[in-house]
Amino acid sequence: MLPLTVSRVSSRISTYEAWQRLLEGNERFVAGASLHPNQNASRRSELVNTQNPFAVIFGCADSRLAAEIIFDVGLGDVFVVRTAGHVIDDAVLGSLEYAVSVLHVPLIVVLGHDNCGAVTAAKEAVETGESPQGHIRDLVERITPSVLRSMREDKTEVNDMVVEHVKQTVRRLLDSSRMIFDAVDNYSAAVVGVAYRLEEGRAQLVSTAGVL
Repeated sequence: MLPLTVSRVSSRISTYEAWQRLLEGNERFVAGASLHPNQNASRRSELVNTQNPFAVIFGCADSRLAAEIIFDVGLGDVFVVRTAGHVIDDAVLGSLEYAVSVLHVPLIVVLGHDNCGAVTAAKEAVETGESPQGHIRDLVERITPSVLRSMREDKTEVNDMVVEHVKQTVRRLLDSSRMIFDAVDNYSAAVVGVAYRLEEGRAQLVSTAGVL
């Protein structure tokens, strides 16, 4: 259960400032000049009874996509939710709604990446007509609409499908959560889609909902 008794301080940072802070951290990471902020003992102690993250990152669970590292942030800076292929379910929606409504986080980042195994599995399932077994099948089925949309637009490469899936995930968040939709509608939050390049380490903006 999420600790609703933890002290919250309403963030004064704007959606633009939150996005710029992530961009600056990513630029440092790409350049090999990461600062590794807010990762010491004093920061750890400071956060025992409070948190005030400036962004929530909903990303793929891929081991190469550690959000705090690629955006060069530390403890208490970002609220992170991850599933394979950044697939949405009720637990994801509840977590994101908590970040927006309780922690007052102004920015949701949907983070996908090239060579995504989950998107590749969905592509192969569409092409072969054979679905994976177990709960992996549920993941693939949730990604399949993005794959099909990409194919209809003659974009058949996996990395094109990754970008499309990021865009579709942004749309689905707004369609699935009235709370997130209202936060974007009243300018208290924005949702952005980002495609991360594994080799370069760069996070590229591909979709925006709301005002940055």
